[in-house]
Amino acid sequence: MLVLALRSVRQRPGRFLATLLSAFLGAAIVMAFNSLHDTAGAPGVDAVSSETLRTAAGVVGGYGTLLVFFAVASTLTVNVRQRAAELELLRCSGATPGQIRRMVVSEALAVALVGTAAAVLPAVLGGRLLVALFQDTGQVAASVDHSFGAVALSSGVGVTLVASAGAALLALRRVTRGRRRTVRRRSWLAWAALAAGAVAASSTFAFSATDEMLMAFPAQGAILLSVGFALLAPRLLSGVLGRLALGGASGWLAVRNLRRRAGELSGILMALILFTAVSTATLTMQAVESDEVAASGMVKSVDAKTLETLNYTVVGIIVAFVCVMLVNSLYAATTYRGREFGQQRLAGATPGQVLGVVGVEGLVLTVVGLLFGTLAALAGIVPFTVVRGDAVLPEQLAGVWAAVATVGAAATVGTSLFTARRVLRTPAVRAVGATA
Repeated sequence: MLVLALRSVRQRPGRFLATLLSAFLGAAIVMAFNSLHDTAGAPGVDAVSSETLRTAAGVVGGYGTLLVFFAVASTLTVNVRQRAAELELLRCSGATPGQIRRMVVSEALAVALVGTAAAVLPAVLGGRLLVALFQDTGQVAASVDHSFGAVALSSGVGVTLVASAGAALLALRRVTRGRRRTVRRRSWLAWAALAAGAVAASSTFAFSATDEMLMAFPAQGAILLSVGFALLAPRLLSGVLGRLALGGASGWLAVRNLRRRAGELSGILMALILFTAVSTATLTMQAVESDEVAASGMVKSVDAKTLETLNYTVVGIIVAFVCVMLVNSLYAATTYRGREFGQQRLAGATPGQVLGVVGVEGLVLTVVGLLFGTLAALAGIVPFTVVRGDAVLPEQLAGVWAAVATVGAAATVGTSLFTARRVLRTPAVRAVGATA
């Protein structure tokens, strides 16, 4: 099966391009931040610099590990779903479920190794930039030199390989196992995350306005609530579509397509909800904190500067990963609809009408993702703002939300339309015949 997996990757590399990109980006981020552990452990590094570097590596490295898993899992799920007929043919030809699992996992590991190897040089450069950033803000001594060693390399290889293997198994499980059991387990996890998020957000009122831990609980609450909404993504999308009535042929067909593909699109909606909630909550609360400190005339401590840098860095990583997940998933899902688009055109639809349907679908997904992501973010922002600034909704929220919504809409609608336009270049008869 290993030989078959390597041959599959070599013969059809385009099929694994999205997974390769996710593994490359994930390995680069994990190695760049874990190189701060190598730097902190180098001889001659003072205690303050070492603590700052290790804190940054621990916090962002943990987020990076989770994001690697979700990004690779998202792309592999689309890959395995589109290969369902091929995998079924292998099973009918005598391949056992264990052999198919080993083949898919071997493919994922081969792609992960290539992505990790390609990510070493960008990780070294990224680590140097991070050290320079901390030095520019006075959090790390200017005499500290960046070091890229065993911790960075082993963590990058280990995290990416383990995440890829786990994501491959999860993708197979999603496609081959019964839907009812998966939905029931996901519902329990979703409600647990929502309950934990509500408790964390409400705990904000137990702190004072100047407490150093004030931002931690509302931020954690917003993250947990967004995870809960994300796990409920198929149900939320179906509920919104059940109450949505769009006029015109494009609107009616878009809603019909979204209802039929709600399960397949859940990964895209999950990414949108997480991106909206985490980015909006973190950036808004950090803006409120910075303005309050400036208004009081106080000088930020080293810990406050470190937290601010980590907040912006985490949001940057999340934006990068979510954009990759959205672009990869939407590109793969839209490309796979070549036969559907061909049939619509043979039935009399013009390319413009097909693009109109795709645009409405992307717009509906964007609105639903922004809606529930914003609700999760507000659950953290409101308690923090009430305690920190004696207001309910901060004035900084509008600008942050507009920027987040613009990025989310551009990634979702833009990718869908761009990919659909490319697919429509294939003549309708050829598109239907090639995939029949």
